[in-house]
Amino acid sequence: MNKVQITIRVRYVETDRMGIAHHTHYFSWMEQARTELMRQNGLSYRDLEERGYMLPVREAHCRYRHALSYDDEVKIQAELLEIGGASLKIGYRLYGKDTGMPAAEGYTVHPFTDKNGKIVKVPRFFSALFQDGKK
Repeated sequence: MNKVQITIRVRYVETDRMGIAHHTHYFSWMEQARTELMRQNGLSYRDLEERGYMLPVREAHCRYRHALSYDDEVKIQAELLEIGGASLKIGYRLYGKDTGMPAAEGYTVHPFTDKNGKIVKVPRFFSALFQDGKK
């Protein structure tokens, strides 16, 4: 499974004074979807770290298209876009659940590192989880 969808609800603490979801929280929601994508493929972030690997964010991009407000339900899709020699790229789409309007889209790039931060090749066990993934 190279794509997953989760639903979250915008919490009051995630909004600004105007009741609009603050832009910084979109990356946190993307992280939730990314974590679920891995979990649905049989590997949690915790399991990955216990095996000695880390996935820091090297690059993050978000294009905001439509405001989300307090108590809105948001569908977040995460999809594995690429697995390279030492990194992966995950794409995201966020939609208002009721309106279906695209709220944002983006991606993150993650190198695989060891616990000391040294970049390493994508482990074979990880690639095997995403056999149908894009190369």
